[in-house]
Parts: sequence; structure tokens; C-alpha cells
Amino acid sequence: MKDSKQNIQSITRRTLLAVSGAALAAPALSRVAFAQDKKVIRISTPAANEEWQAKGLMKFKEQVEANAPSLEVQVHLNATLFDQGTEVAAMQRNNLEVGMISPQDVASYIPEYSIFTAGYLLRDAAHLHKVFDNSDVATEYRGRVSSEMDVTILGSQYLGTRHVILRQAKDVKTPEDLAGLKLRVPGSDTWQFLGRALGANPTPIAFDEVYLALSTGTVDGLENPIADMLAAKFYEVSEQLVLTAHMVAPLFFAMSNSFWNGLTDEEKKVVSDAVAAQATFVDEGTMATEAEGTSLLESNGLKVTTPDLEAFRKHVQGVYLESDYAKEWPEGLIDRINAL
Repeated sequence: MKDSKQNIQSITRRTLLAVSGAALAAPALSRVAFAQDKKVIRISTPAANEEWQAKGLMKFKEQVEANAPSLEVQVHLNATLFDQGTEVAAMQRNNLEVGMISPQDVASYIPEYSIFTAGYLLRDAAHLHKVFDNSDVATEYRGRVSSEMDVTILGSQYLGTRHVILRQAKDVKTPEDLAGLKLRVPGSDTWQFLGRALGANPTPIAFDEVYLALSTGTVDGLENPIADMLAAKFYEVSEQLVLTAHMVAPLFFAMSNSFWNGLTDEEKKVVSDAVAAQATFVDEGTMATEAEGTSLLESNGLKVTTPDLEAFRKHVQGVYLESDYAKEWPEGLIDRINAL
């Protein structure tokens, strides 16, 4: 009887321990299940963490996760998830939720929208937002991108005004002075056309390879916004900044249609608010950097020069208007853009 009583007590203890263990494990299992149930927003960008774009995306992550517990944001910098220019295809395959894309990416799918890749089209950041966020032009643009590319543009941001930076100093007054120079551009046809319109020999190279390409002489220069030049420290391997101001550069926060449509109304509101906050943060940071950018580059040893801007503008616009691209531009669209 004594042995039987001990056995009963032992079984009881084991049962209590098992029940207690299950009870303790339940919250942990719930937390795992909750984490697995989160909707993950993966963002791919070629930006480095020093750039305003990257800093803005971290702000987006903080705001979304603070206001929507059902969402998790993963920011992948330096094109570590997808190469620059491949983000749209990745979103279409549902392999990516968010890509930071450009008008050049859009023009690859909608050829007549190459009008938005033309040099000297946009005047400044305010004009950029009128065109892409707050106009009937924006409504049409976003509608066609959604229906024909299967991605939703949630907002635009000012990436900066693009200029030419050269590995070796040169007297540059007109586009003819860039003749024969290997100018780094992104890989798409529209970017390469811009390089030719500037008078140079466009050379497509991934952004994360540009520093080495400049240092070894693989390219003679590149065209980029001042904020990016500073963040990437191109001044360490260059001698001159030529203030061509040939493009006011927008960047779009684009989300896969299937993912966007799968969000609740509350989640969409949180994401949209965070996109707007991120855009404002990037705009303000970029403009602040540009305001002191030329002085910073000069203090780092760069010669800063201003060419004949009217000669550049006239030449670049003429090349575009005489191109096959212009033949596809929607009638009257350039007038509507200029009127905004």
C-alpha cells in the first residue's frame, strides 16, 4: 500500500508539472504564432544607410510598427535583396512587397511615360510633388502604373537635383565638353539616353560599384544628386562637380498590388501616413544637405563649377524632342506638366 501511495503521488506530481509546463508554454507559443501571423513588408533599395532615403525608410519602419502591430517592416539596403532595376518584376512575382522605383523604371513598362525621364522637365521639389502627387497628371500616372505594372505608387519623394561629378577636372561649359567621357548611369535605356543627351558616353554600372569604378578609371564620372555624392564619399575619388542641374529626381514608394489589396483599411491608413511622413523627412533632409552641399564638397577638395546652363538645357531638350521617345509622348502632356 505504501508503494502504491508513492506511485500515486509521483504520477500526480508529474501530471501537475506537465500541466504547469503546458500553461507556461502557451504564452510563448501564442507569441510565436502571433509573430508568424504578421504581414511582413520587405523593402528593397540600392541606398546606403548614410543616405536620406535609407534614413527615411527606417522612420517608415518605426512609425508603421508602432501603429500597426500586425505589420512588420524589413528594410534591405545596398541592393542586398534585389538589384537596382529588378524591383518591379520582383513585386509582380510577389517576391517583394515594396520597391523604391524611378520614372525610368516605369518607362520600361509604359514607353510613352519616357516623357517623365527627360532632362530639364521638372523645376524643383514643389513642382515634382504637384506632378506626381497632387494633380490630374498624378492620378492618370498612378492609375496606369497600377493597371499595367501591378504595383501601387503610394508616394513620391525628392531624391535631389542631379549634377555631373568628374574623376579628373575639366573645363566644362557645354555638352560638347563631355564628349567621349565615360559617364556612369544606371542600366535602363532611358538612363543611357540621358547620358548621351548630356553629351557623354553612358556606361551602365551598379551604384554599389561606382566608387571603385571611379578610383580605377573604369568611368570618368557620373551624374548624381549632391546628397548621394556626399553619402557615398565620391569626393574621395573625384576632382570636380559640374552643376548641370539636368534633372530634378523623384523616387516612388511602390507596393505590390496584391499585398496592398490584402491590407485592412486600418493598415492602409497607417502605411499611407508613414509613407507621407517618410517623404517629408527625405525631402527636408535632402534639401538641407543640398543647401550646404557644394561648400561641403569644396571643403573636401572638389572644384565646383557652373557651366552654360542654357546651352545644356537647349541641347538636352532638343535631343529628347527629336528622339523616337518623343514620338510616343501623349499629346499635350508636356504642356500640362509645364502648367502645374
